[in-house]
Amino acid sequence: MALIPATILTGFLGSGKTTLLKRILTEAHGQKIAVIENEFGEENIDSDILVTESKEQIVQMSNGCVCCTIREDLREALQLLAAKKRQGLLDFDRVVIETTGLADPGPVAQTFFMDDEIAESYLLDSILTLVDAKHAPQQLNDRQEARRQVGFADQIFISKSDLVSAEETDALIHRLKHMNPRAPQQKAHFGEVPLKDIFDLRGFNLNAKLDIDPDFLKEDDHDHHDHDHAHGEHCDHPSHKHEGHGHHHHVDDDVKSFVYKADRPFDPAKLEDFLGAIVNIYGPRMLRYKGVLNMKGTERKVIFQGVHQLMGSDLGPEWGKDEARQSRMVFIGIELPREILEQGLEQCLV
Repeated sequence: MALIPATILTGFLGSGKTTLLKRILTEAHGQKIAVIENEFGEENIDSDILVTESKEQIVQMSNGCVCCTIREDLREALQLLAAKKRQGLLDFDRVVIETTGLADPGPVAQTFFMDDEIAESYLLDSILTLVDAKHAPQQLNDRQEARRQVGFADQIFISKSDLVSAEETDALIHRLKHMNPRAPQQKAHFGEVPLKDIFDLRGFNLNAKLDIDPDFLKEDDHDHHDHDHAHGEHCDHPSHKHEGHGHHHHVDDDVKSFVYKADRPFDPAKLEDFLGAIVNIYGPRMLRYKGVLNMKGTERKVIFQGVHQLMGSDLGPEWGKDEARQSRMVFIGIELPREILEQGLEQCLV
């Protein structure tokens, strides 16, 4: 049986997850989607779509979608769905997991790698994060869960941008880009998003291209070009009082990203030792990290990525004849020690 693609849908309370999910489920796209609502009853999809009387209620909808609400272990729900599919009792093409608005997506993502049975049945496609343009500036200041959801995202959808000014939306886009430069952003009006931007994004595919925003490292109109300082280090209060005045109001978010580049190749053994040690110490604070590496001893690119303490690498395509063999890595995490990481990586170069 082919692996079942899985998508994690996350976002803070009221960001529009349910609206987007209802749209996906009711659209006539011909795909059979199983939905797992990993909720605790605070914002369940309307009862006409999901049935919630028992601990694990599976209901098949008229358009072929399957819904199942769980109040317990995600692993068990995934195993149950896969078993029913194998036995021919349920027919579905993919799974969408909607997390509770207060959830950290990390443990949900890790379920797909740490459990052999799940890994043999499912392929984690991507983490989609909804961000509410009206309330996000405050939520990002005050709630670490909201910052983590942004840090984990493979794709960010900004909802409710019609409720704020263009300047405020731009400021939010800019802030999100500094927290997570690898996630493309787009506006989602009442969940109206094309399916091609939701499914088969391959955000977790080791062979996917390294989608760091190419402009992240360039000078832009509203910033210093080196991005080396902590944004908002001159800002005195977490919930900044000067909201909405262009791009200079960054709070010093604890979720930050930085990009490391090197022209010399890495020594594979040294790099493996160093990354192993770093992940051991800082793993819980490392949300996502990903890179295309130039390694000594191979003509092919080495693609690596990780979530928290889980890290994997794979051989990618060969370097092009005229292509600069440059390693590029992006780290997204909570108060990561940038200098320690950069110095350590330097010492792993040939």
